[in-house]
Amino acid sequence: MKENKSVLKKITDSREASLLIVLIVLCIVISLRSPSFMTLKSISDMLKNNAVIMIMTLGMLGVLLIGGIDISIASTLAFSGMSVGMLMKYGMVQNTFVLFLIAIGIGALCGLLIGLIISRGKVLPIIATMGFMYIYRGLAYIIANSQWASAENLGTFKDFALGSVLGVNNVIIVMVICYIIFFTVMKWTKIGRMVYAVGSNREAAQISGINTANVELLVYTVMGTLSGLCGALAVSIYSSAQPNMLYGREMDVIAACVIGGVSMTGGRGSVAGALLGSLILAIIAKALPLVGIEAIAQNTVKGVIILVVIVLNVITQRMMDKNNLKGREM
Repeated sequence: MKENKSVLKKITDSREASLLIVLIVLCIVISLRSPSFMTLKSISDMLKNNAVIMIMTLGMLGVLLIGGIDISIASTLAFSGMSVGMLMKYGMVQNTFVLFLIAIGIGALCGLLIGLIISRGKVLPIIATMGFMYIYRGLAYIIANSQWASAENLGTFKDFALGSVLGVNNVIIVMVICYIIFFTVMKWTKIGRMVYAVGSNREAAQISGINTANVELLVYTVMGTLSGLCGALAVSIYSSAQPNMLYGREMDVIAACVIGGVSMTGGRGSVAGALLGSLILAIIAKALPLVGIEAIAQNTVKGVIILVVIVLNVITQRMMDKNNLKGREM
């Protein structure tokens, strides 16, 4: 009996464990309705098609951890993706590696500008990123000039998303590398500790000698960098570059973080939680058509499932806080 209670306590003391259980239950339920869901090809396709959201979730994790927010990320993605798409369309650059560097550079500059406005100009993140959301999306349309880059314009660039190493798709490899880097940085480096410190208590972080403005600038620059990377990936995955790419999908990125237990007020969240949150979101998106949910009802069902998972997450957090309080009293 004590062992059962101990196991239960460990589960309720860990948001990640609770999310993992939700993930497993979802997979089992969906597999019962659609056995093809758990095949290697199905899982690979799901990860590849949702890699862009999953990678940007990492950047949003950093932003939310310091108590910020960035709703311009989909526009940054479109701006960087459209830029490399037009470069290929007009034959100016064809090298895949160089095109990725250009997209990443554009994204980094976009994020840097946002970070400067917020950290130095002291503009509220929601206001600053809302403005840049329109600016960057507008620039994507200006670059497009009523045109778009189709598969025939992309040359070998589109083949990147089709290629693989040891049977693992290139896009998935890029995503895994991003998660490994972020996990290492957030878990074992001074930068990770500073991000958590700023989000937990900004004033205390300043007193302890942390330059909070620089930390703020860093997380927004990283967010922009990842958005630029995802702009190039999206062009390769979908074999086209259009100015309306991933329109409105910044909400999916934020939802993935919230599902993963990342606090909107800062200071709480993990890379593992962000991964699980984005996986749950990816599974929901993949599963709804498979189980026969009509297209017009999918967003409603998706919203209900997300809400249920978030409520479970909140309950778990309260149980964790309660257990921690009891531990202090003892």
